[in-house]
Amino acid sequence: MISIRIQKLTKRFGAVTALHQLDLTIAPGELFFLLGPSGCGKTTLLRSLAGFYVPDEGQIFFGEEDVTHLAPHKRNTGMMFQSYALWPHMTVAENVAFGLEERHVARPDITRRVAEALESVRMGEYAARRPNELSGGQQQRVALARALVIRPRCLLLDEPLSNLDAKLRLEMRTEIRRVCKEFKLTTVYVTHDQKEALSISDRMAILDGGRIRQVGTPREVYRRPTCQLVANFIGETDFIAGKIISTTGCAAVVETACGCFEGVLGDPAAVLAVGANVTVSVRPEAWKLGRDRSTRNAVRGQIGEAVYLGESAQYDFIAGGQTLKILELNPRFIEATTRGELFASADPDDVVVLAE
Repeated sequence: MISIRIQKLTKRFGAVTALHQLDLTIAPGELFFLLGPSGCGKTTLLRSLAGFYVPDEGQIFFGEEDVTHLAPHKRNTGMMFQSYALWPHMTVAENVAFGLEERHVARPDITRRVAEALESVRMGEYAARRPNELSGGQQQRVALARALVIRPRCLLLDEPLSNLDAKLRLEMRTEIRRVCKEFKLTTVYVTHDQKEALSISDRMAILDGGRIRQVGTPREVYRRPTCQLVANFIGETDFIAGKIISTTGCAAVVETACGCFEGVLGDPAAVLAVGANVTVSVRPEAWKLGRDRSTRNAVRGQIGEAVYLGESAQYDFIAGGQTLKILELNPRFIEATTRGELFASADPDDVVVLAE
C-alpha cells in the first residue's frame, strides 16, 4: 500500500486552467472518490496521476517517490477505463496477460498470475472466451482483473460502471470495494454518480472549476456540506435564504421568510456576522410533518403535489412563498394534499447554515 500526495498541482490546456493549485493526500489502502460536475477537473486529475498528463506546476508523490515527470508505464498503476478497452481478438486470459507480457514476465508466472486474477474477480471459468461472448458486467470484471494482475501500486478507475445497467452497477459497486480491500489497494475512482460514491467510498473530494471544494467521508460531505455547490451536488436539499440574527460557536439562528431556524455552520471556519446573508440547507428526509407546531424550526404550510412511492412519499410543501421538497417515510399525510395546514420541522443538527 502507498499513499498519494498532491502538492500545488496545476494543469493548463491553452488558456484554460483545468486544475488550480490542488493539494490532496490519499491514505494507503483508501478507496477515494473524485466527484463534481462536468468539466470540474476530476478526469484531468486522474490522468495526471496515471502520467497521461504532465502538470504545469506542482508535484505528485507515490509514497515518498516523486512521480510528477515519470512516464506512465514506469508508475506501475492499474487503470480501468469507461470503455473497458478489451482486445476483441484476444481471449479473456490473453487480455489479462497483456500487461505482464509487455513487462516480460516469465511465461509460467504469467499463467499463474492470470489464473489468480481471474479467480479473484470470479471469472476463472471464462478464461477461454472472447469479450463479445461476455455480458457487460463480465467484461467489467475482466478489465478489473487486467488492472490487478500487474500488481499495481495504486488503482485508477475512470467512471468504470457508467456503461452498466442499474442492477449490474449495484452488483459491481460491492465487487469493486471487495477487491480493492482484499488486495489492499490505494484506489482513486472518478464518477458522476453520487450514490456510487456515498455507498462504497472511504472518503471523497468534490471538485468545481479545477478546485477542491470539500474533502471528507460520505457522511461528513452529505451531512455537513461546506458550501451550496456541495450541498446541491451530493443528494437533494432545500435551500432557504435568510439572515443571521445570532451566533454561538458553530451554531447560528437564521431568520427566513418561512420563520426562524436554529442550525449549525456548514463551514466551521467561516466567519459569519449578525446580519450576514446566508442560506439554510435542509435535506428532504430531515423534515418531520405534523399537525402541531414544534418548539423549534417549525414551518407552517400545506402539501401541494404528492407522489406516493409505497414505503415513502415525496411532497411539494408550500410555506412562506417557497416550495420545499419533503420525503416522508411510512407516509401518514399522503391524503392531506391541499387539505388544511401542517407543520414541517427539522432538528437543529439537520439544519446547515451556508454562506451565500
